[in-house]
Amino acid sequence: MAIVKKRKVADDRRAAQNDNVYKNMQESEETHLSNHLDEIVAAVSITPRNKSQSNLTQTVLFQPPREKLRLCEEKARACSGSQEYKQAVRELVRCLALTRICYGDSHWKLAEAHINLAQGYLQLKGLSLQAKQHAEKAQEILLTNSIGPPRSDNTGVFKCSVELFHTMGRALLDLRKFKEASENLEKAERLSEELLQRGRIVKEEWLATQARIKWSFAQVCQGQKKLQEALPHYKEALECLESSKGEKSLECVPLLRELAGAEQALEFHDAAIGHLLQAHLIVLGRNLTQEEMADSAHSVAHAAAASPRPAHQDVAEQYFQECMSHLQDCGGRETAKFLSIQDEFCRFLQIAGQNERATSILRESLEAKVATFGDLSPEVAETYRLLGEAALEQGNHRMAHRTLKKCLHIQTLLYGPQDKRTLATQQTMDDLAKVTEVAVKPKPTPKAKVAFNTSVPGHTALGRGRPSAAN
Repeated sequence: MAIVKKRKVADDRRAAQNDNVYKNMQESEETHLSNHLDEIVAAVSITPRNKSQSNLTQTVLFQPPREKLRLCEEKARACSGSQEYKQAVRELVRCLALTRICYGDSHWKLAEAHINLAQGYLQLKGLSLQAKQHAEKAQEILLTNSIGPPRSDNTGVFKCSVELFHTMGRALLDLRKFKEASENLEKAERLSEELLQRGRIVKEEWLATQARIKWSFAQVCQGQKKLQEALPHYKEALECLESSKGEKSLECVPLLRELAGAEQALEFHDAAIGHLLQAHLIVLGRNLTQEEMADSAHSVAHAAAASPRPAHQDVAEQYFQECMSHLQDCGGRETAKFLSIQDEFCRFLQIAGQNERATSILRESLEAKVATFGDLSPEVAETYRLLGEAALEQGNHRMAHRTLKKCLHIQTLLYGPQDKRTLATQQTMDDLAKVTEVAVKPKPTPKAKVAFNTSVPGHTALGRGRPSAAN
């Protein structure tokens, strides 16, 4: 009996302990759940104590997808405008995902998002194959699965199709498939003209679209080395762009430079310099950086220096000086870009016959180049080469040999003895040595005649010297 009572007391104690453990666990779970609910309430409720954090949480968690899509599109445009190309493509990828959420897999808006991403890859990162793949996906959506607006109001689909064919043409152009590129650009042109005829697009928007299509046509012709055919397309694109954006628009600058490049290749130097000057005036009229203005002046100087007309030499020197002045203002005279432009200016001076002036500038720049690039650098070697050529032109063979020898030493260490630059310098030095040898070689003097009665001492043997005075 006593044993039974003891067992009962032990069981009661064990049961009481289990009840306490269960009660503690229940209280702990309730406390954890209460704390978790408090966190959720704090996250979604707006209280004066934490208003800014709550607003941020609400913005992130409860923003509608279409609002997120609108913000992503704005971010993509802003990043593209500020040349943050990598971030722009990321935002375009987000736009594609949000468009699929908002409109589904078969809406023309999704095709438009694919086209925008294709343009991002093509224009911002130069990934032509990815651009082509997204354009093909957009084409598939538009042609087979479109459930867009009714035919009475299909302006959006038409505009999307114009952008599709133009983007596809640009991608094929970069992939050097010129025939397919031209076919897609022709489709884009026909659709844009149809939009204009039906009154679905305003004239200014049509002109802007035409400018991009004609520009692409010109690039197709230039890629095929058909520069004469490219010029009319460039000029039509420029007219459309000036009509839609204005003659002073910054968007005209790259088009003017491409047009000038085609004209320069055809040796239309006056027209090329004129278009580059027009682009330079647009750049100067904007609040751009010193480096951008320097690049613009350099393009004018480079084109004028390539012209064979003596009248363009003054133009070249003027814009070389302007370019170096802008670079000096933004970085000083010891930057790599300034020294590179200065070398190009010295080469121009040598071609123009101003060797002494070029030599003076090169000697002054040598110390800065050694400090910037080091003793054994391509820039220092090029400076010695230019100094040697200038000394050759001036007839100073000793100075030419000295500077070319330094150039050869640096080139041998940098490129090796069999590099074409090293071999060219060695050939110049060999030619210089031959010329110098001919110039300094003494004329042979006639030998003195031996008197008839002069006799050679009989004790002098062959192969031995004359006897000394002591003998």
